Amino acid sequence: MRILTGLALCLPLLWTSMADAQEYRVRAGDRLTIEVLEDTTLNRTIPVLPGGTITFPYAGSLQVSGQSPTAIGNRISQSLAGVLASPPTVFVSVTPLDPMPMVETPQAMLINVYVMGEASSPGAKNVPPGTTFLQALSQAGGLTPFAATKRIQLRRPSMPGTVVSINYDAIMRGAAMSQDPVLAEGDVIIIPERSLFE
Repeated sequence: MRILTGLALCLPLLWTSMADAQEYRVRAGDRLTIEVLEDTTLNRTIPVLPGGTITFPYAGSLQVSGQSPTAIGNRISQSLAGVLASPPTVFVSVTPLDPMPMVETPQAMLINVYVMGEASSPGAKNVPPGTTFLQALSQAGGLTPFAATKRIQLRRPSMPGTVVSINYDAIMRGAAMSQDPVLAEGDVIIIPERSLFE
């Protein structure tokens, strides 16, 4: 009888850990849609930055890479517990960087973009259409310690003279994501080396 009682107590814990083990693990470049039922003004879709972090109001910067959406929702809920009148209900859903990792994207469907300068892995990158600047930066391994984070440029050869300046430092501090443009064929991301006093 005691064995059956012990087994009945352990089964829910075992089921929870098995379900968590099967849940998707967030990676840099993924996009998280976060919904707070008690305060819809906090709802937003944000990218996981190349370092594996996100910035969320009242929670600050959170390391989320390698965690499940459920675990991330629980952490955000704990951070908001002291701010809202009642413990918040937080839902997190993920749009992966690679929407279908099990299926190879045909080479003809990929676009070519180029990352130059102070990236951990610069060079030509074959990415699916719809890839954003931050997702491509993530595929390039993020920035080196010598990168000028406030002076990154996106050059678009298909539109001569088009240069988009991107302040990655501001994005890391939680600036609006209007600075995450969708890339086009032939785009070049230039990451200059920071100067001595930068």
